[in-house]
Amino acid sequence: MSRSDGGAARLLGVVLAVALTAACAPSAAEPVPDPVASGDAAPPGAAAPAKSPVAPPPRPVALATDRARQSAGVVAHGGGDAPYNYAPTLLLEGGKHRMWWCSQLGAAQPGGDDVLYAESAGVDGPFTAPDGNPSTPVLSGSTAGFDAMHTCDPSVIRVDGTYYLYYTGAERDDHANGSAVGVATSKDGLTWTRAGQAIVGPSHDVLRDNVYGAGQQSALWLDGWFYLMFTDTTAEAAGWNGAGQFVLRSRDPLFASGVQALGRSGFQQVPDTRSRRTRSVVDAFSADWMYVDALQAFVIAHSTEEGTTLTFWNKDFTATPHPRVHIPGPWREGPGLVRTALGHAPVSPEDPCGRVAVDVVRATVQGPANAPTDLVHYGLDLADVPGCATKEAARALRGFAVPSPANTTDLVLDGGVVRVERRSVTDRLAVRVLDRRPPVVDHLPVVAEVPAGAEAVRAPDGRLGLVLADRLWVLGAGEVAAQVVAANSSKPTAVTEEVWDSYEEVGDLRR
Repeated sequence: MSRSDGGAARLLGVVLAVALTAACAPSAAEPVPDPVASGDAAPPGAAAPAKSPVAPPPRPVALATDRARQSAGVVAHGGGDAPYNYAPTLLLEGGKHRMWWCSQLGAAQPGGDDVLYAESAGVDGPFTAPDGNPSTPVLSGSTAGFDAMHTCDPSVIRVDGTYYLYYTGAERDDHANGSAVGVATSKDGLTWTRAGQAIVGPSHDVLRDNVYGAGQQSALWLDGWFYLMFTDTTAEAAGWNGAGQFVLRSRDPLFASGVQALGRSGFQQVPDTRSRRTRSVVDAFSADWMYVDALQAFVIAHSTEEGTTLTFWNKDFTATPHPRVHIPGPWREGPGLVRTALGHAPVSPEDPCGRVAVDVVRATVQGPANAPTDLVHYGLDLADVPGCATKEAARALRGFAVPSPANTTDLVLDGGVVRVERRSVTDRLAVRVLDRRPPVVDHLPVVAEVPAGAEAVRAPDGRLGLVLADRLWVLGAGEVAAQVVAANSSKPTAVTEEVWDSYEEVGDLRR
């Protein structure tokens, strides 16, 4: 592959435009749950199992949209001699937008696709590298192995302090179904260590004219599972042109053990990541996804004639709870969703249960190198969302406070609430105090109460905590913790590390 033909993902090439146009046809693209896996059929001569009546899935609930938006122009570019820019992944961390994407810089060797990095205070940019340059290359070809020449299509999440970069690797320009998915780890998102060999390769179920292989992955983390969605042009359930998105999950970020594949009857244990792929969740290439806690649903962003289309799946992939939503505008490839570190939708500080902001950055033109470039931001809000309907969905409220029936306020934590007597204390503990109490909060237990003047302790390292019913609730160190203690009229007592450790530590009240 020459430096002018757009890197590893460009092997989709001729079929891409046709593929995505075809994917817009309802008969080809509309996801329809199929409850029976092709591998679950009874053996020849065996009696068919009795069928139990299955209730039809609930009718999809349409979502309203408002606040459509887009950037005034290009938000990020590789700079230097970078001929293309596409397939971004974005994390919203501490109010900063961090973006990794696929490009190619002559200074980064070998001469193949590179993963570039830049950051910005807002999604409209401009994105720049920490040193002030337009970007910095953070992952390039290894010169040996499956990713010898190309590293592209990054998807980044952070779990328990470790960043995971899932990327497409290729050892040469002539793919011959050689593209595969690799993973690298980092503590800062800038310096990466490869995990070694490819973790997902083509299944070779069916050989098609499109010889791309496996890649264009997107990762997220949910309830202890690493979920990986990806393209495999050799999959049994891919379209005639290789289009399709397949899902694996594992508790191991390297997918070396305990792998489950999404098939027609749900997730099932498989021997390895190359097992038959019998179900695609959307007929598309180059997709991204996130999990919306308030809706308990996955949202897949993929390109269609309408722009970026959002397809919804419930948590177990048995139904599409909402009709598709479209973010209009030009595109060429790679909608990258703005997501949290775990790959979830950012929670609206205005209305965590009823509003979801969906923002994507995507390549919008075919550049002089005959490859996608000009990264532009588009977005809208899902409005009047029927969110936080269950206890599980109520985790979208974590860190928010709501009015309490006891004429106080309730701070929502994971699975319960802390009842706080003074509003001035709540204001310092909560992300925001909502005007109305979502009904689901009535079903959460009160796990602690914070009366005015509650006992406070200070550890030798400066950490502060409140002792409630002989159990320790950590406030941490710093100005906010000190403000909480002062606002509650609690005078902290200095204790030894031994005394601090002797308390049963049950919760963390930090934002």
